[in-house]
Amino acid sequence: MILRSILLSSLFALLAVATHAAPAPSDPAGPAGFVIKRGTNISHWLSQDFGWAPREKWFTEKDVRFIAAQGFDHIRLPVDEKELWTADGRPRESEFKRLVTAIGWCQQANLRVVVDLHTLNSHHFNAANEGLKITLWTDPAQQEHLLSLWRDLSRALRHFPASLLAYEVLNEPVADDPEDWNKLFAKCYTMLRADEPDRVLVVGANRWQMAENVPFLKVPEGDKNIILSFHTYAPMLFTHYKADWVPTKVYTGPVSYPGPIVDAATFARLTRDYDESLKNQIGNAAENWGPARLRQEYAPAVRRARELGLQLYCGEFGCLPTVPRAARLAYYRDLIAIFDAEDIAYANWEYKGDFGVYEWRGLPGLCGKPDQELLRILAPRK
Repeated sequence: MILRSILLSSLFALLAVATHAAPAPSDPAGPAGFVIKRGTNISHWLSQDFGWAPREKWFTEKDVRFIAAQGFDHIRLPVDEKELWTADGRPRESEFKRLVTAIGWCQQANLRVVVDLHTLNSHHFNAANEGLKITLWTDPAQQEHLLSLWRDLSRALRHFPASLLAYEVLNEPVADDPEDWNKLFAKCYTMLRADEPDRVLVVGANRWQMAENVPFLKVPEGDKNIILSFHTYAPMLFTHYKADWVPTKVYTGPVSYPGPIVDAATFARLTRDYDESLKNQIGNAAENWGPARLRQEYAPAVRRARELGLQLYCGEFGCLPTVPRAARLAYYRDLIAIFDAEDIAYANWEYKGDFGVYEWRGLPGLCGKPDQELLRILAPRK
């Protein structure tokens, strides 16, 4: 702990930057004045870095200026434990500096930031498909370790104004019992509030942040500097069409939207021939998907946010370009129309990557030109 303190003190002295506040929004959602509406996720940089490109080239100040120019007002910035800390728990000075520098770019561009602790060594949202084991819910030491990671982040970031920066304590918690997540969030909340009483905290629902689980969240009463979050990739057979990291990869036949994702005969065959993990992901593929069905998907989260008087945020959504283009764009149009109508802030998954707002060429080509038609849907300029 002494070594950690010395390293952090040295690091944060190096990272001191100007703390002038971002311009005050006209209609703040909470006392902190942290107002977001349209954003994008900066993936594969300080989280899930697959080595596609050097970090200093994958995301730059030029990207921040581009994002702001499109009409986005914030970024969601995922970070992983293994990228920001060494195996023995020491902060990686270079990567903390990279994080702080990026937030400074956003401050200059008047973009707000949600720092999202995306994966831990003890917790990964896709553990079942990655061959990993989640120990966060059964090991008290790992829970205390999560708090220590947030202490490090808070020390590094607390000088940024509350109107600029929010914290998302854990991405897509996956606990068998929602009370396990409620209890752990309560510990993190108490710890963070002791030093940062006005910081906006984003809290997502248990089990992959699905909207249907938002009602099971327990949030502190009377704290308006909390944002409720959900993620949506429904229907999975459509949005993850041909993705090689999910059970739905076994199906490569045609898909469509709106309407049923596959026809009745195909659905019957899939549910008959394939195992339970696939059935769980395609169980709704024969339903009539469109705006009404999508609204039904998000309704539990909308109701709960209104009951609590809190901002609702869809921190991830997306559809791969492997589906027919017209269907993909129609899906995005329907989502954004619903988010706008229900006053749901959002950040699409993702800025660069196979779900991204650039043409995706795969490996080794990576990103092509910006997809201007998709950008106009995600961040319509007024």
